[in-house]
Amino acid sequence: MREQALAIQETMELEALPERPKVWASLWKDKSALLGFVILLSVVVMAVFAPLLAPMDPQAQLLDRNLKPPMWSDGRQIYLLGTDHLGRDFLSRLIYGARISLLVGFFAVLLTGCFGLCVGLVAGYFGGKVDFLLMRLVDLVLSFPFILLALATIAIVGPSLVVLILVMSMRIWVIYARVVRGEVLTLREQEFVQAARSIGGSHFRIIVRHILPNVLAPVIIIASLYLGRMIIIEAGLSFLGLGVPPPTPTWGGLLSDGKVHLYTSWWVVTLPGLAITVTVLGANLVGDWLRNVLDPRLKSV
Repeated sequence: MREQALAIQETMELEALPERPKVWASLWKDKSALLGFVILLSVVVMAVFAPLLAPMDPQAQLLDRNLKPPMWSDGRQIYLLGTDHLGRDFLSRLIYGARISLLVGFFAVLLTGCFGLCVGLVAGYFGGKVDFLLMRLVDLVLSFPFILLALATIAIVGPSLVVLILVMSMRIWVIYARVVRGEVLTLREQEFVQAARSIGGSHFRIIVRHILPNVLAPVIIIASLYLGRMIIIEAGLSFLGLGVPPPTPTWGGLLSDGKVHLYTSWWVVTLPGLAITVTVLGANLVGDWLRNVLDPRLKSV
């Protein structure tokens, strides 16, 4: 009887797992996804090697050289993308600003994904009162407006990189929790899970060994699609003065500093805006590709 249960478990588990396509081959075939991957890779390289790529100190101020235009507008000066209102090299500040956007985006996605995944697994697998309590917690979090929650938290604790990541994580984890819970509610009734129970598998082993691998695909899809949104949220909070405090350069902070010079010095707003737009576009293109690759319902697309 035990051998029969093991056979059923192995067979059904293989059927339940999504097919593993040739990921890299599909990336080369999808030109838009390849473009997004190149964009993200370029931004990551720029952020990691910022000290080597930045031509000047991003915080060095030369007030007599403030608001110098980019080099192609004035070939007589040495600043490739001009300077800001304090005479700081704008290219260097853009390069260093990528660090904050990617750091906040990646860590916020990772933190929310891990927490929401755990909540969804526990709620979906155990059901009953555990599911009821956890889902009411999700409803409670969703009832608070995100901007109001972020403003209140940062006003009480104070702006910092860690606080910014935690504030952005407080709301997004519920998306993961709801999706994972729905997947687990279906998976826990599958025969390979029932077979694992019949041979004495513990709850922890069943969740980690048999259920978790089958819910990773939607989690990865959500993470890839929300990376761009996290970057936008970080830029928005920094624009409002609620992000990483100055003088640390951030793309949202560059937008905030340059808004008063929009009509006289277009580059101080246009360039960080383009950086945010291109990065989010790359993240969305990669997210769409991962959705097509990992979602079995879209394999024909």
